[in-house]
Amino acid sequence: MTGTNPGTDPAVDDRYDVIIIGAGLSGLAAGIRLAYYDKRVCVLERHTTIGGLNSFYRLRKKNHDVGLHAVTNWRPPGTKKGPLSKLLRQLRIGWEDFGLVEQNGSSVVFPGQKLRFTNDIAILESDIAERFPSQIDGFRRLTRHVDESDPFDLSPEETSSRKVVGDFISDPLLAEMIFCPLFFYGSATPDDMDWRQFVILFRALYQEGFGRPWAGVRPIMKVVTRKFKELGGDLKLRHGVQQIDREEGRAVGVTLDDGRKLYGDKVLSSAGAAETARLCDPDAGFDDTYRPGGISFVESISILDREPASFGHDETIVFYCHDERLAYRCPETPVDTRSGIICSPNNYQYDEPQPDGRIRITALAEPAYWFDSPDEEYYPAKERVAAEIAESSVKVMPDFRRYVTDLDVFTPRTIKKYTGHLNGAVYGSPHKFRDGCTPVENLFLCGTDQGYLGIIGAMLSGVSIANMHLLR
Repeated sequence: MTGTNPGTDPAVDDRYDVIIIGAGLSGLAAGIRLAYYDKRVCVLERHTTIGGLNSFYRLRKKNHDVGLHAVTNWRPPGTKKGPLSKLLRQLRIGWEDFGLVEQNGSSVVFPGQKLRFTNDIAILESDIAERFPSQIDGFRRLTRHVDESDPFDLSPEETSSRKVVGDFISDPLLAEMIFCPLFFYGSATPDDMDWRQFVILFRALYQEGFGRPWAGVRPIMKVVTRKFKELGGDLKLRHGVQQIDREEGRAVGVTLDDGRKLYGDKVLSSAGAAETARLCDPDAGFDDTYRPGGISFVESISILDREPASFGHDETIVFYCHDERLAYRCPETPVDTRSGIICSPNNYQYDEPQPDGRIRITALAEPAYWFDSPDEEYYPAKERVAAEIAESSVKVMPDFRRYVTDLDVFTPRTIKKYTGHLNGAVYGSPHKFRDGCTPVENLFLCGTDQGYLGIIGAMLSGVSIANMHLLR
């Protein structure tokens, strides 16, 4: 493509029906949907790899997923209902293309209590009935209320999930255990979440469940990228956006980091609400609702010389808290070792074993420490924190540390580098923009800050905004 100079008429190669900022799953899914309807679409990505938070990398001859613990919303192949089925129909992708295999089973562990959950909510109900017998009727009523709720309501008003759940669950420990996986898998709000976010995640984790391709996120990324290109979509890596250009209050294109301009009738940003606002000039009309979140994580990825099941750990994901009350907020220390997630990518119902064993441990982190630390402090801190969260994790799982042959750690600094999210905020802004609209005409949001969550949710966000605003 030949760029145009400012002030000249744009060449046809520089003009698109839609420009999409960010080659994550939401941006690529939107691109596929638009390309099916003969829209000329360009997806721009600052980095050399696609995927954003759901990317992958290779280190010391090992392939690593970045964001993927599990694909939520799992359903058996051929299921007609649910988010996964809807997504595959909208993108015209086959069930076999994602190759999802269901989990062995997961759990939530708090002091003196453990609740199991699988891709059948009856297991969770059974454990609650056994361990919290006075609460089971309330839990069943909560489930019915979730079923009756509309998580895709576009109204801007937000309702505290803490308040709603309190109407059904009176035992504070059970409430914390129900919230723990949902917070860790999708809340940008300290110690709470909007009721619609709760409904999305309750359905995704407890009523539908976890699946994963044998090779992790790579086959999913390859499928959507190939589909986008086959439909004529234009994917440009190493094309960072410096500014979203406006004329008379309307988005008309973008200026790239190298100063070149691309022109688009509409612009769709998956960069995040606060990040998109910063790409616009100060008088574009963005208010303080377009603020970055503060929830970020440190995660260690341990390579083992054997599969976890060989030393007694066959659970897929363990969400744990060593206190009876979960402190889901930005900690005052570099990392909060009191709670976290233990993910074992080996522990799915695969037909063949993985090439190596893995344990991934995630804990809440304080972003400013990781951003401000000089390198001579930063890299030793990663090793120290990895040891601390491993020590915390073996209180609720068999000790795996003697089997570790390699280790990598990523921090809020890593997350910001590869996603552009301010503060390394994994789940974006506490406020969600459900209709995808911004103060700038013809500029729309998709992805995390539009309000859908997880890998399937991210792609559905892109498809939904494309259907709602870009195909009309």
